[in-house]
Amino acid sequence: MSEETKVIAYKGFDKDMKCRGFQYEIGKEYECWGQIRACENGFHACENPLDVFAYYPPADSRYCEVRQSGDMNSENDKTASSKIHISCEIGLKGIIEAGVKFILDKVNYRSAATNMGDWSAATNTGYRSAASVEGKEAIAIVTGYDSKASGAEGCWIVLTEHGEWDGETYPIKEVKAFKIDGEKIKPGV
Repeated sequence: MSEETKVIAYKGFDKDMKCRGFQYEIGKEYECWGQIRACENGFHACENPLDVFAYYPPADSRYCEVRQSGDMNSENDKTASSKIHISCEIGLKGIIEAGVKFILDKVNYRSAATNMGDWSAATNTGYRSAASVEGKEAIAIVTGYDSKASGAEGCWIVLTEHGEWDGETYPIKEVKAFKIDGEKIKPGV
C-alpha cells in the first residue's frame, strides 16, 4: 500500500475564513467527491504563494499554508484537490516570506518586472532587479541584493534587506511589506 502524496500549497480566504462561500477552519481536513477539475470542482490552492493575491488581495484577506492530497488537477496558477488540510494561518507577512523563498528557490538573475493589472503581482529576484505595479491592490516584490520596488498609491511593495557578502551570498536579514499610502510611502518612488 503506497502512502498518499501530499503537496504543500497556499490558500487565501476572506476575513471570515471563507472561500467561495465555503467555511474553513484551521487544523481541519476537508474532502469532496466527483471529478476534480481546476476552476470547476475541488479545493483550490496555489504552489506559488504570491499567486494567491490574484484571488485574495492583501487588504482584507487571510492566508494559510495547506496540504493538498487525493485526486488533483492543475490549471494555470492553481491546483484543485479532492482533499485539503488547513495547516496553519501565516498571514500577509508569512505569505510574502513563503513567496520570497519560492522565488529564490526557482531563479537568480538581474531583471525587471512591471505589471499594470488590478490585483496583480510583479516579482523579481537577483542582483539589482526591480519590480513595479500600477493596478488597484497590486503588489511588487523584490528579493535580490540592491533591488527596488515601486507602485501606485494603494498598492503594496515588499522589500528584502540583505547583509554583507559572506563569500557565497548576501544573506537575507529581513523582509518587510509596505502599503503605498501617498504620505509615508510615496507612489512611484
